[in-house]
Amino acid sequence: MHEGCRAGGGGRMECSWKTVLLLVCASLGVQYTAIQTLRDSLPGPCQRAYRCRSRYHRDSRWAALCDDNWMPIELPQKHILLFATTRSGSSFTGQLLNQHPGIFYVFEPLYHVQQAFTNSSSRLRRTLDRRALLGAYRDLLLNLYTCDLHFMENYIRPEPQDHITSSFFRRSSSHALCSPPVCLEGVVAAISDSPDEIWCPKKCGALNLTLASTSCMSRGHIAIKTVRIPEVGDLRTLMEDPRLDLKIIHLVRDPRAILASRIMAFSDQFRAWKIWNATGRQPRYVDLSQITSTCKDMAASAKTGLQRPPWLRGRYMLVRYEDLALNPNARATEIYRFVGIEMEDRVRMWIVKNTNSNVSAPSEWNYKYSTTRDSRATVESWRLRLSFDIVRTIQNLCSDTLALLGYKQVHSAAELRNLSQSLVEHRTFQPVT
Repeated sequence: MHEGCRAGGGGRMECSWKTVLLLVCASLGVQYTAIQTLRDSLPGPCQRAYRCRSRYHRDSRWAALCDDNWMPIELPQKHILLFATTRSGSSFTGQLLNQHPGIFYVFEPLYHVQQAFTNSSSRLRRTLDRRALLGAYRDLLLNLYTCDLHFMENYIRPEPQDHITSSFFRRSSSHALCSPPVCLEGVVAAISDSPDEIWCPKKCGALNLTLASTSCMSRGHIAIKTVRIPEVGDLRTLMEDPRLDLKIIHLVRDPRAILASRIMAFSDQFRAWKIWNATGRQPRYVDLSQITSTCKDMAASAKTGLQRPPWLRGRYMLVRYEDLALNPNARATEIYRFVGIEMEDRVRMWIVKNTNSNVSAPSEWNYKYSTTRDSRATVESWRLRLSFDIVRTIQNLCSDTLALLGYKQVHSAAELRNLSQSLVEHRTFQPVT
């Protein structure tokens, strides 16, 4: 037993809160699998969430500074939600936040909730409705924003053992989950600037969720990306939760570009669209809702945000991916200003490197979550990949959404292919104040 702890009534261990913090932050060599159990067993002030002041040395190695001069720090000051739809440029935009050393970034944690619901028994699935799923999403987000990554154990399959899992979705997209103290071999992650699906799990091994929680508490801010919540209105209860300082970055993209990207990335799910695009004949079984639901949700969320309801004032920002891709440094600066965090040089360097790349390798372009590209050249490249027949259909189905977000329609195949004329109108979307 640690000298700062003693046996209490009922067999519980009682410690001073300073001792608890020392136990958590003492050294990188300590395994933290029992910390959650220890914390939960502690009475009174020991149950409060404290964290140590921490910093990176010049050699990028983690240093936990828990000496006699330590002091408790409040829970993370900024909570950021990157709210988007699939294939709207959210992986790229999320990396703008991930590059900041003070931000604990998590890529699509709601994947685990969706999988758990989908894989449940058919009887259970019949009893679940949209409201139940959204409730589970919100509960997980709230716990992640308070750095309780153990809460994810309710959804990760196979279930983690001793708070350790090898099934954390897209862990490699987060520097924090591939760097000390989570991964002692992860110093490279501190300077790596693109997702890598191989080296992080290979070098770091299974993910220790207790160490991940510790890393989360050591950083000033938490950012989460999700494409699984349909509308901004579904987040109102979180926005009004006094425990959070939550701001939403609503990322949108031309629905025609979204569909073109989905056809390439998810060929099995969009096989009918692919056949239509290649042959010019619309299959009877093509699922138009694969794009109409996207347009409906995107427009509903934008309308909610732009109406400036009290619960979103000062907390909502609409960003078009096209604007970000064409002027990444200026738009990224606006995003950081909106969330109230200074944009560091490391972020600017990442932008320069990852928006001016002449990537020619097919494997790179086919990688679903690639963030390296010549952004100016690719922002409207969908116009060379989609048939005019499909484009015309989307325009008819999503005309309101296109008009609301400032995307021009085309009326001929020649107009579609003429890249010298942009289909992105000049629009200024000011953050809701």
